[in-house]
Amino acid sequence: MSKITIPIGPQHPSLKEPGCFTITLEGEKVVNAVVGVGYNHRGLEKACEARTYIQDLYIIERVCGICSHTHSTAFCQAVEELAGVEIPRRAAYIRVIMAELERMHSHLLWLGVAAHEIGFDTLFMYSWRDREKVLDILAELGGNRVNYGINTLGGVRRDLEPQMADEIRAMLDIVEEQNKYYIQLALSETTLAARLSGIGKLSHEDALRLGAVGPVSRASNVDTDIRVIDKYAAYDEVPVTAITDDHCDVFGRAVVRVLEIMESIKMIRWSLDNLPDGELTAKMPRRIPEGEVFSRTEAPRGEDTHYVRANGTDKPDRVRVRAASEANWHSVKHMLEGDYLADVPIIIAAIDPCYSCTDRSIVLRSAAGERVWDWAALRRYGIEHYKKQGFDASKIKIAERKIIR
Repeated sequence: MSKITIPIGPQHPSLKEPGCFTITLEGEKVVNAVVGVGYNHRGLEKACEARTYIQDLYIIERVCGICSHTHSTAFCQAVEELAGVEIPRRAAYIRVIMAELERMHSHLLWLGVAAHEIGFDTLFMYSWRDREKVLDILAELGGNRVNYGINTLGGVRRDLEPQMADEIRAMLDIVEEQNKYYIQLALSETTLAARLSGIGKLSHEDALRLGAVGPVSRASNVDTDIRVIDKYAAYDEVPVTAITDDHCDVFGRAVVRVLEIMESIKMIRWSLDNLPDGELTAKMPRRIPEGEVFSRTEAPRGEDTHYVRANGTDKPDRVRVRAASEANWHSVKHMLEGDYLADVPIIIAAIDPCYSCTDRSIVLRSAAGERVWDWAALRRYGIEHYKKQGFDASKIKIAERKIIR
């Protein structure tokens, strides 16, 4: 049987961010897959080096819109450890509450996207309707639906008033009832199980070998929950149960996420009932002592790591972010090969990918030493790279814009 190679992307490759998946087919079966990312580089890490630590918080929150709080938490933890500052317990609890609210809205978003990829648009509309209730609470707490701006160096910027706590509890009651339906759907709906079971297989051993994290690894029965294995914020007091599953496929990843929503609801309720009194922030020095720190949090997609190196000034010497998507891309090629072309969109979507979390710039080194590129050189390289793939941007004619006066 002859083989055919087709590109999926970079425009709308099942999701709304740019990525190119070069799929080689034998008939309808995928025999080789090349994951191509790198279309969305924004230079955030380099931008952090030119700004103060407090200014960097605004950049770090925008590494990813869905995981904005967990990124700022990881960064704050690193700087606070370098400064030798311990945040107040009330602030630590508020960080946990925000993190679990964020996990709920992220998993409900993923549930809708996954349903849409398999043509189950009713579930897509239901789950996103419920996600709106969580986003309303997040907007009331922080002023924004996704970049909440709750964290600051040394603690949190906003308190949790009793009235707000009651509103959160009321929202949790509504979403919990709806999520019970989603759990029943995931575990018993035969059509859904038939569509998701057995595709995107990732065994326990392969999950370990390929470094998968988050729901992807936990659906292969690998407990990689940072909230359990490397407790941070108030997770040393808030009871946490890591959700795992042994289906080792897309179905298992769906089960893990809907069960994690229930776990987040339990944790938020416990945190609200046991929220300690006290200050919201601890005093932070403007200049951070020299040193380097590796900080980890459990983002909705999995382990989020931040490396921060300080040089004794008010600006970091180096900031490096490795989000969960960057870790999970390595397993996508393995999961795609052996499945059918029709399964490609949902297999990719099953890792809940974030392309802007992933993309980084690189420095190429030659035999003569290090080569540093300016923007013009980088642009020329991009044009030549795509010419080799049969795409010549210089031949595109741009219509003249006519201004009507």
